[in-house]
Amino acid sequence: MVAILPVKSLPDIKESEAQQLRELGLAVIRTEAAAIANLERQVDGHFVRACQYLLHCKGRIVVTGMGKSGHIGNKIAATLASTGSPAFFMHPGEASHGDLGMITAGDVVLALSNSGETAEIITILPIIKRLGVPLISMTGNPDSILSREAEVNIDVSVDREACPLGLAPTASTTAALAMGDALAVALLETRGFTELDFARSHPGGSLGRKLLLHIGDIMHKEDDIPRVQEQATISEALMEMTAKGLGMTAVVDEDSRISGIFTDGDLRRTLDRGVDLHSTAVTEVMTPGGITSQPEHLAAEALKLMEDNKINSLLVVDEDSNLIGALNMHDLLRAGVV
Repeated sequence: MVAILPVKSLPDIKESEAQQLRELGLAVIRTEAAAIANLERQVDGHFVRACQYLLHCKGRIVVTGMGKSGHIGNKIAATLASTGSPAFFMHPGEASHGDLGMITAGDVVLALSNSGETAEIITILPIIKRLGVPLISMTGNPDSILSREAEVNIDVSVDREACPLGLAPTASTTAALAMGDALAVALLETRGFTELDFARSHPGGSLGRKLLLHIGDIMHKEDDIPRVQEQATISEALMEMTAKGLGMTAVVDEDSRISGIFTDGDLRRTLDRGVDLHSTAVTEVMTPGGITSQPEHLAAEALKLMEDNKINSLLVVDEDSNLIGALNMHDLLRAGVV
């Protein structure tokens, strides 16, 4: 048996102390907001030139940075890759021990360093130059070694850090992250990147499931489709509904074309009428026709069709109106479409 330790209660805090904590937090937010606002003047010709290099990149965008700049660079690389600009992060410390082999002709290097003098990046500059790939720098010091060696430098300098000691990278990393987002979105828009493209990069996300998952991917097929012939009785239709567990059954003619659908709702209405289940044909109590869709339609479209028509099940037909599948709301829930 696992022992459950009691949660220690927090000591009471004076209102003056609480207010001080709020003010400290607000001061950081205001400082970083000002740092981002000041970036507007840095979205200039250098920014445009950097975008041109990235747009014309035939390989991948290799993002590098050390320490906190590395964490920001990692996120920028991920954002670029997920929005249509192939990119990956390369640790500058590991680069000088073999990872420089990741850089190939046609790539572009994007290097982040607030000081522009980061030793690990300066060490690999000669190799990057020798490879002949364009170098874009993002620094807080336009006069630094990295800035001067780059084909183009994007200035992300800030007036001050949010840290009262001026030591912990705070406003500077926020500014670099915002500029990285500006680059990614500018490239996204210029490339004509669409929702469908985004979904292909995020197949596991909710948007990916809504834009990539088709009815044919999740529908019940062949022997799993609940169906009875037109001459079947209500009791036979009930047995089929019970066996297949979709809360309905299709009623089809001898050519497998849909005559109608018999659902739980139809059954309740039938019982209210006192109909003999063993002798009455299902065609007398079914819903004629029924709502249908096709397998190539998106699963999200099936959801909308069900919601608009206030139904829980859907029959799927081919181009000749032959029954080829069935699904219900539970299938959409399991697939993560709902």
